[in-house]
Amino acid sequence: MPTIWSAISGHGYGHAAQVVPVLNELGKLVPHLKAVLRTTVPASFFQDRLSIPWDLQSVEQDIGCVQKGPLRIDITATWEAHTRFHTQWEQRVAQEVAAMRATDPQVIVADTPYLAGCAGREAGTSTVVLANFTWDEVLQPLAEPGQPHHRSILAAIRHSYGLANLALRIAPGLPMPSFTKVCDVGPIAEPGASCRNELRVRLGLAETEQLVLIGFGGIQIDSLPWDRMKQMRGYRFIVDGRPAQTSSRIHPLSTLPYSFKTLLASVDIVLTKPGYGTIVEAVALGLPVVYVRRYNFADEPPLVAFLHRYGRGSELSLTDFVSGYWQPAFEAVQNPSSTPVSIPCTGAHDAAGYLATYF
Repeated sequence: MPTIWSAISGHGYGHAAQVVPVLNELGKLVPHLKAVLRTTVPASFFQDRLSIPWDLQSVEQDIGCVQKGPLRIDITATWEAHTRFHTQWEQRVAQEVAAMRATDPQVIVADTPYLAGCAGREAGTSTVVLANFTWDEVLQPLAEPGQPHHRSILAAIRHSYGLANLALRIAPGLPMPSFTKVCDVGPIAEPGASCRNELRVRLGLAETEQLVLIGFGGIQIDSLPWDRMKQMRGYRFIVDGRPAQTSSRIHPLSTLPYSFKTLLASVDIVLTKPGYGTIVEAVALGLPVVYVRRYNFADEPPLVAFLHRYGRGSELSLTDFVSGYWQPAFEAVQNPSSTPVSIPCTGAHDAAGYLATYF
């Protein structure tokens, strides 16, 4: 059976959201294709998304960033976690090599673990990195001048990425200078089918009420301005997480028989951070986005620019987000001052074409 080894970062769900549409497209080109998913992303994420046979192996592939909630990077904890990860580097590579050889895949696709580049080279299997950024680009601005081991870790990351045979840079993407061969592919999005009417009936929405989905890419948010939300007339909320409070206006996503993907296609507004999966799918859906920026995550500027060029977006300051002063941003995003430019999301088809050549 033809097999593809998929090393997927567990930092949020954005990386998995990029890989799945590519695997679905590749399955149309390679009959009987099976994917081995090497990731800490839970199986529930893939169950209503991935159309080819797959096997999940829950093994840590990278660190990414340690978060204090979805909007803040714990810089100290991030470097400590990377130090521990690299202390065990040789054992991790050996573990991956042994598993790769036992599986014998035709190709490895990595989004965005650099461990796969080193292990793939040793296992003798071609490695293709599929990404809109690399971890060295994210970590470089966080490196401290008085910490030489930060530079050592960055050098090790760049070296491992450089061992990949090919990088497929997903639009909108960063420069990704660690690779010797980079090919550009279009944006990747695979929006779900809408259940808008059914959802509104289930929640008992009035015709004039707007439904807002609050989701931060699979990273739990500690608190929201619950009292202000309950007082916000004309709006109802679905929260991806564990709400400290529920009411007729606040509904936990976990109590609804729909995935995040389906809900994204069914609501009126999404409130989120600028993460790849949610932003690009919202643009593909024509869904208004109210976003809270982090200002220290490398791929945020191109994603925000992409949203404003091709979609409908309104920034909500962190202060206004915390205080619950949301309504002006909601109104602004529903009354855009310009018409978005249409863009085809061809990235999954483009990337699948490159990967198919390995079979």
